[in-house]
Amino acid sequence: MEQAYITEGTSIDKGENARLSSFVGAIAIADLIKTTLGPRGLDKILQKVDPSDQSITITNDGATILKSVHVDNAAAKVLVDIAKVQDEQVGDGTTSVAVFAGELLRQAENLVNNRIHPQTICDGWRLARETARKTLEEAATNSSEDTEAFRKELMEIAQTTLSSKMLTFEKAHYAKLAVDAVLRLKGSNNLDHIQVLKKPGGSLRDSYLEEGFLLDGKSPGVGQPRRIEKAKILLANTSMDTDKIKIYGSRVKVDSMDKVAAIEKAEKDKMRRKVEKILGHGISCFINRQLIYNYPESLFAGAGVMAIEHADFDGIERLAAVLGGEVVSTFDRPDLVTLGECDIIEEVMIGDDKVLRFGGCKSGEACSIVLRGASSHLLDEAERSLHDALAILIATVKEPRTVYGGGCTEVMMAAAVDRAAQETPGKRALAMAAFATALRQLPTIVADNGGYDAAELVTELQAAHAAGKSSFGLDMEKGCIGDMKELGIRESFASKLNVVMSASEAAEMILRVDDIIKAAPRQRSEMGY
Repeated sequence: MEQAYITEGTSIDKGENARLSSFVGAIAIADLIKTTLGPRGLDKILQKVDPSDQSITITNDGATILKSVHVDNAAAKVLVDIAKVQDEQVGDGTTSVAVFAGELLRQAENLVNNRIHPQTICDGWRLARETARKTLEEAATNSSEDTEAFRKELMEIAQTTLSSKMLTFEKAHYAKLAVDAVLRLKGSNNLDHIQVLKKPGGSLRDSYLEEGFLLDGKSPGVGQPRRIEKAKILLANTSMDTDKIKIYGSRVKVDSMDKVAAIEKAEKDKMRRKVEKILGHGISCFINRQLIYNYPESLFAGAGVMAIEHADFDGIERLAAVLGGEVVSTFDRPDLVTLGECDIIEEVMIGDDKVLRFGGCKSGEACSIVLRGASSHLLDEAERSLHDALAILIATVKEPRTVYGGGCTEVMMAAAVDRAAQETPGKRALAMAAFATALRQLPTIVADNGGYDAAELVTELQAAHAAGKSSFGLDMEKGCIGDMKELGIRESFASKLNVVMSASEAAEMILRVDDIIKAAPRQRSEMGY
């Protein structure tokens, strides 16, 4: 009878079919990206199928891959979403969160096939999740009070993050760039103050940190100063054109060329008064988001003021932040305008390109990281890798607790969950044991991706933890287990906790589904209503 009330074109998958569809979709997404996990993970080539745009992206960043894959399966979309949120919240761990959710669902599939109810599995997972969280909190350390020790930990976190990226061979160099940039923020944690500028040419090793702000592709007008010290800067978003008569939607008829000249003169006078108002702010540099035409440019040159046009909107917003000024559109009240300040503005060369350098900015934490590399694809991936490192460092400055990497915490949490499962009566214990198995799958996949004997390494690691060596994890350079404390393999507590909590909650949501309803779109009537 129930089918009689459903609109034609709507389909319903029920019970086992719905659950199987969810499991298959989510596990397929996890399997797609699990080969990119860890320091020996492989890359993917993403190619657009649009005939007008056949561009490619080469990456092993989980969030980038999942954002580019269009999926029809509802459960698969949930995994894509949790990876996206992980990227926005913490910046790293995007692959781990999707892979862990997939492994939990793989375990759930076996439990459901053994006639264990999904609600029982969810209850067991919640107990396991709480045990894992407590274990992770106990294992975390905090060195934020000791500046030198904290900087060393940040370097280790950055190197651990970069070791799974394309920048792994230059990870020490890039880790230093990222840590120096984040520490300059002095706790403000505003990523806008760190500009990443990509310049093809040279090698990855040639990348460097510029203490200040670089404005790319802009130069002062003709006859204007090329270098200014102790600059007072007015940032504006206003029209500076004189060859357009602003009488919109009207037609002007004149009976002589003198009247045309009079209109042009009126326009010029209007522009001259505007420039005089701008100069009345006592500035040495004027930066406008819109174009600056020849006449106002010549007026600025005559006054010895540097004028820079067409700073793109992101560029001028960021400039306002780093120069400590504000973007204005009217110039009648100079006393109410906050000017930007910096020690020096000058043109510098990067490779074959000229850029404007703003040094000694009022907001002293501003800096630019200049990326050099052989090709645009290389630079794009370097930028993605560096963004992950910067984001995870900023997350660590906010939440300074850290844990050991290399599968150390996963094995530790799995052991704690196994112990809790032995003390839990009923079928929930089976779900808890499955949770522990899924946790151990993460170091297993990392070892597999390195071409090592995963079963051997993970059992060795379990034995080491059972013997009290709680800081041991996988040494992927040598293909054995090692002390993560000595090797300096460290991860952010916030990132690791987010992976465990988000993945298990998403898996639980998918597991509780018993119907998938695909609703048909509402049909338009013949009358067009």
